Amino acid sequence: MQHTPLIEADHAPAHESQAFWTIFLLAFVLLFVVVLLAKLVGVHWRELLPGAEHAKGIGQGVKAAVYTFMSHII
Repeated sequence: MQHTPLIEADHAPAHESQAFWTIFLLAFVLLFVVVLLAKLVGVHWRELLPGAEHAKGIGQGVKAAVYTFMSHII
């Protein structure tokens, strides 16, 4: 039987984690600004963000929207 390396050996988890968190933070800040602007204008922000429809708060809604967004790009 041929030896196959582990998947973790081919990837650098620390580098992937840094890239993930960079994308997450950038998307979070961008969507948080969108939510704040929507609240100031009086628009229902939960309808604007996919995945945030059932969120109870702004932070929870933005986080859900960021994870939804990231699942499409990663």
